[in-house]
Amino acid sequence: MRIVPVFKGVALVALGAALLQAGGAGAEAPSVPAPASTVPGWSDFLDGLRDLPDRILARIPAEQRSDPQVRQEAGRLALSAVAAATIDALAADPDHPAFIPQINNYITTGQPNADTNYRAAKIAPGGTYRLRGLRGSMNQARIAEAGPRPQQTAGSVNLGAPRPVHDINALEVDAEGRYDVILSPERPPGHVGDWWQLDPTTNMLLVRMVASDWTAEKEPTLSIERLDVPAVRPRPAAAVLEQKLRGISVAAGFIAPLLADRPAKLRGEGYVNRLKAVDFSQMGGLAGQFYFEGAYDLKDDEALLIETKLPEKCTYQSLILTNDLYETTDWYNNQSSLNGAQAHLDSDGVLRVVVAAKDPGVPNWLDTSGYRTGVVQGRWMECSSQPVPAARKIALKDLRGALPADTPTVTPQQREAILRDRRATLQQRPLW
Repeated sequence: MRIVPVFKGVALVALGAALLQAGGAGAEAPSVPAPASTVPGWSDFLDGLRDLPDRILARIPAEQRSDPQVRQEAGRLALSAVAAATIDALAADPDHPAFIPQINNYITTGQPNADTNYRAAKIAPGGTYRLRGLRGSMNQARIAEAGPRPQQTAGSVNLGAPRPVHDINALEVDAEGRYDVILSPERPPGHVGDWWQLDPTTNMLLVRMVASDWTAEKEPTLSIERLDVPAVRPRPAAAVLEQKLRGISVAAGFIAPLLADRPAKLRGEGYVNRLKAVDFSQMGGLAGQFYFEGAYDLKDDEALLIETKLPEKCTYQSLILTNDLYETTDWYNNQSSLNGAQAHLDSDGVLRVVVAAKDPGVPNWLDTSGYRTGVVQGRWMECSSQPVPAARKIALKDLRGALPADTPTVTPQQREAILRDRRATLQQRPLW
């Protein structure tokens, strides 16, 4: 019988998949020093990332550093920062920019808001840019300018004073809902359409597309082009590529540990299971947005009951959870966030939200998702008042007695449906 040879590519793919599945099991190759790369910058790029998880862990308390689970989560956070920096290195070009993904449910550096899709484009200071696309129907669709980071001081984070923010929803659109706007330091001669004035030192544009009703609101489409350079993009020079490669470890090394100590600081200030106002205006927060947050520390049979009257007028409101590395808790697969369109308002006009590890059977549950400790953060955007909600720890068995008698009950079957619909809706929103 003749043996038919297996196609080599398929065999190699199958072999590779099997090795990955087995975790690379098998005889270990002898340990030999890795030779220096013939690609300038590659070895330095790798060396600059080797201790990144340890730099993250160095910013949190010793008892957390010794936790094997937290150590792996520090590795995930480091990988998240490397992924974001790598995407930027591959795509960023101030002369031929594009809006590329920044942070989301899988790239969690900077503690992303669960309702927001983030995009960013590097631009050249003083350049002239044209933005086009469909305006969409988001609760908020804003483009914030960013510039060079100020010198950092020990123990603080300073990303600079707020810069101009431009509102896509305020642009004129044609019959098809399309906008067309010029962004430049000076209005181009003879231009009569929409124009945004650009700070001449701005080197990046950060887009926030914020939805309250995930099913109804549609993200804008975005394109950007520089008008004062030729349209054709030449082959990037070797020196430029090397600079981008070397910049990955620098960028990841800055952002990954940046906020990892924030939960511990809140605990050190005594804000455990209670909330305080926070000023993020020097850390990239939007003008008009008011934040509050505090650490939580809950056993499986305990809950944190958060209560507040709502402002009379409010563009947007939300509550999210983070872990002890300040990563936003996975909101795709857990109800770990709630916004104004999702939250149930009680008949007495009070918003009551329950933070707990176990489902309390109420609409406004924030699932700690396996984290006994972490952070609760809320925000009010363009609201007539900015209340800091009251918070108190309560035994789960006593929760119903602390809630209005007409608080709805959510059954396990209903919760299962809610979570599946939530995940499907989020996956149908643009991610990358």
